[in-house]
Amino acid sequence: MIIPASYAFAIWGLIYLGLISFGIYQVLPVQRENPILQRCGYFLVGASLAQIVWVFLFQFELFTLSVLAMLGILGCLICLYLNLGISYERVSKKDKWLVHYPISIYFAWISVATIVNIASALHYLGWNSTGQVAIVWTIVMLIIGAIIAAIINIQKQDIAYPLVFVWALIAIVIRHLDMPVIAVTAGILALGLVVLVCVKLVSIRLK
Repeated sequence: MIIPASYAFAIWGLIYLGLISFGIYQVLPVQRENPILQRCGYFLVGASLAQIVWVFLFQFELFTLSVLAMLGILGCLICLYLNLGISYERVSKKDKWLVHYPISIYFAWISVATIVNIASALHYLGWNSTGQVAIVWTIVMLIIGAIIAAIINIQKQDIAYPLVFVWALIAIVIRHLDMPVIAVTAGILALGLVVLVCVKLVSIRLK
């Protein structure tokens, strides 16, 4: 039940566009001494390699092993996110749009994907909770995801990260319109994150 409507996965188009833009930006001769880019290290390379592995594992329905690959992607992106000091340090507009935002959106979607991947693996292993139990577990995972997004928004002043969760939550609402409890919960959480983002934007502009 945690899986969003199919259209939500179209966000990969935005992620790849951002990563391609980042790739072009970082190979420009003028960026060779850019300290922001030097902080990237090999974390993005590690995440990319882990994602290649994940694709093969998922395609061959090795869902349990795919969770390990997904955690590898997530771990690399957490290190990259922290190293770059995203939305924590002032950077130029170019660095913000071509480095920080692409990584933040990628990291946010992998955070969402990790939750979905674990749920898929549990289902594959036979953990088929049904009825009210399934609904309760879905609501719990939705709340946990929203809390993570809220913490990132508040502590890191990152608006891109929570907006990705809003995208996923709205897609869950659309997928589960026939299940009011899940749809309403996801809708309320999405609205709450939008309010947090708006408050953060106002506070940033007033500084």
